[in-house]
Amino acid sequence: MEITINYSDMKYYSEELEALIHKVLEKGAELQKVPEDAEISVLICDGETIHELNRDYRHVDAPTDVLSFALNEGEDDIPEEEKALGDIVINLDRAVEQAKEFGHSKEREMAYLSVHGFLHILGYDHYDPEEKKAMRKAEEDILGACGITRMMTEGKLEAEHEG
Repeated sequence: MEITINYSDMKYYSEELEALIHKVLEKGAELQKVPEDAEISVLICDGETIHELNRDYRHVDAPTDVLSFALNEGEDDIPEEEKALGDIVINLDRAVEQAKEFGHSKEREMAYLSVHGFLHILGYDHYDPEEKKAMRKAEEDILGACGITRMMTEGKLEAEHEG
């Protein structure tokens, strides 16, 4: 899968973070059987940028941690030639805050948010209990396959994400 990572400000650039995002999304694509020629883009931004996007596209006037924009949302028959899956937008400011709240690293949080956004693009959701259970399992399968576990990170017990 082709993964393009962009930044709202280059101060957010990190070679290690890019490598981590590539790792988890490539493993996610493998486990979810996404075609090799599929494309996805990731934008790493601040709270203000994601707030504007959330307000303009979802009509929610608040910042959030991750947004997903599937290009074929709601379409049952995706054209065979369609390669682009969609866009993931990650609020790095919120990822840092949530990492502190959950007692794990910024890298672990960014891996989680990347996978979470990716699964939304693939049609997973967490609004009803059964869908949430399936999404959580897929998240744990991908992160676990990358050696990123939910139970222990940097010696601390992790809390469960709500979103």
